[in-house]
Amino acid sequence: ILMKLQFKEQDFQIDAVDGVVKCFEGQTLKTNRFTLEKTNEILRKAREQAKGIATLEYDVEELIGYRNSAIQITDSQVFENIVGVQREHYLIENQKIDTVKGANIGYNFTIEMETGTGKTYTYIRTMYELNKKYGWSKFIIIVPSIAIREGVFKTFELTQNHFQEIFGHKISPFIYNSSSPQDIETFASDGRISVMVINTQAFNSAKLDKSGTLKNQTSNRIYRELDHCGSRRPIDIISQTRPIIIIDEPQSVGREGSETLKSIENFQPLLTLRYSATHAEEYNKIYRLDALDAYNRKLVKKIQVKG
Repeated sequence: ILMKLQFKEQDFQIDAVDGVVKCFEGQTLKTNRFTLEKTNEILRKAREQAKGIATLEYDVEELIGYRNSAIQITDSQVFENIVGVQREHYLIENQKIDTVKGANIGYNFTIEMETGTGKTYTYIRTMYELNKKYGWSKFIIIVPSIAIREGVFKTFELTQNHFQEIFGHKISPFIYNSSSPQDIETFASDGRISVMVINTQAFNSAKLDKSGTLKNQTSNRIYRELDHCGSRRPIDIISQTRPIIIIDEPQSVGREGSETLKSIENFQPLLTLRYSATHAEEYNKIYRLDALDAYNRKLVKKIQVKG
């Protein structure tokens, strides 16, 4: 007998999803394609052997890649949307758009959700809604540890049928593995919602110079030119998709000014969503479900204060 899990739609989760979607009210639904070139491997090697020759022709396979379309609405429109969401949820209103110092990672949004209230479910559903409303389809979930990474992946598996019933299609995420760089090409070329789950250790150990060139060739494979990627760096393929970054437990991933947060720049994110119960830093907070709220809604059994 197979046991099928039933997921009940919770109002507070829907509110958190709507909060993110409403921040971009006015953005049009759009699919954005680009050319994903892949050098023929045999001719690439011939080119390497003939570096002394002035010119050498080689074949290039052209694949179609999909990227998130740029944010078309203005900063002032985004700001008005943020304040509108904050008023709706009785939050302190921004006086201006908060930005992260020392890291250019797009607009940042704080979503505070108490542990055990379905944070992962909420951001998976947010992906579906952003895709439905604006056509955005490339997402990267950054987690601080392998344990959380496995938990996130498991939630995707458990909720697949639930979301299939609501949205008519499934998301099949993959865990980034440096020994399977071909997954990156699939991520870029798939026209459906594409999700990569990656832990910080997979991309923040590299030492780059100011131009983004790898200083240490023995360092992280995501920054190295790989044969499986047509002699391109995986990070360059990923960045062309302009992914939406979702940071799970940002206080553990990296604080403002940290090397990890700076490394996220290399993904060239369209925007960044931060989900946690205990944010160390907050940017444009658009939703809050704190411990007291969770207790009052009977979502947790008790509140314990640790001295």
